[in-house]
Amino acid sequence: MIMVIYMPITKSAKKALRQSETRKARNVQKKKKIKKAFKKIRRFLDEKKIKEAKSILSQIYKLLDKAAKTGLIKKNTAARKKSRITKLISKSS
Repeated sequence: MIMVIYMPITKSAKKALRQSETRKARNVQKKKKIKKAFKKIRRFLDEKKIKEAKSILSQIYKLLDKAAKTGLIKKNTAARKKSRITKLISKSS
């Protein structure tokens, strides 16, 4: 899935393009993983499986912290998401 808007000419530009494509693919995968985890928790809460939701909570914290650390999402965004999902679980209990 190489989407080339321009054709790089120099060797360094070609390498930079390859690197950005690789990074983009990795970032998309990480974001999908985070979204799947959130959907999983919401599904558990809809089914009233609070113990299972709480067990996944630490996994979500880990994913969000790593994403914030690497710059995939901002630090405050990670904190906000963690806060909201925790609040949702505690409200369901």
